[in-house]
Amino acid sequence: MARSNRQRTSRRAVYETLRRKVLTLELPPGAALSENELAAALGVSRTPVRESLILLSQEGLVQIFPQVGSFVSRVDPAKVADAQFLREAVELAALDDLPAELDADLVEELRRNLAEQERPGLGLEDFFELDEAFHHALLRLSGHGSAWATVVSAKGHLDRARRLGLYDTATPTGFAAQHVEIFEAVLGGDAALARSAMRTHLRAVFDDVERVRARSPELFAKDTGSVPVRRNVVVWE
Repeated sequence: MARSNRQRTSRRAVYETLRRKVLTLELPPGAALSENELAAALGVSRTPVRESLILLSQEGLVQIFPQVGSFVSRVDPAKVADAQFLREAVELAALDDLPAELDADLVEELRRNLAEQERPGLGLEDFFELDEAFHHALLRLSGHGSAWATVVSAKGHLDRARRLGLYDTATPTGFAAQHVEIFEAVLGGDAALARSAMRTHLRAVFDDVERVRARSPELFAKDTGSVPVRRNVVVWE
């Protein structure tokens, strides 16, 4: 029983590590994945790596091609749009469900979050984590914090697109200002303004996709039938 639990823990740890590396672009879109190399780097056998890649393929974050290999999936704009649609529906609905009297502790948590977003020298990945916490806290403020897990599970392609846009602009200042606008509208009880500001904020990812894709088209999926070809090395056509 103890050994079985350790195996499950190992598989989960490998899966979470690889998923994080994909979402943070440490393993970039289109990158070839070697089970042997990943296993050696993580200090595990090939089995949990193989199982993790299968799980990631089910999420659309990895593609496995028989006789060719496994690859980080390129960002699919259609999946970005689907995830953004879901996220927008959830977060805008939550703004309509805010109570008349806001939880003071959560309001203070959001204030601290926004202050941290403006900290000089803040890293982009640190900002991304604060961004996630900000949106989750807004859902909690409306009493729908548990919905965040559903949003997170559906937005792998969206998160990569958001990171590509964030790293392309090299500064989170504009996004932080949008957060402040949303928060102030919430505090002021102006649900219409909060919804409008949130919608604009969430839809900015579409401009990011077009801007980054124009410069780096190899990061994005061209069509569902695209398959890498094994020559002396594996390449994407």
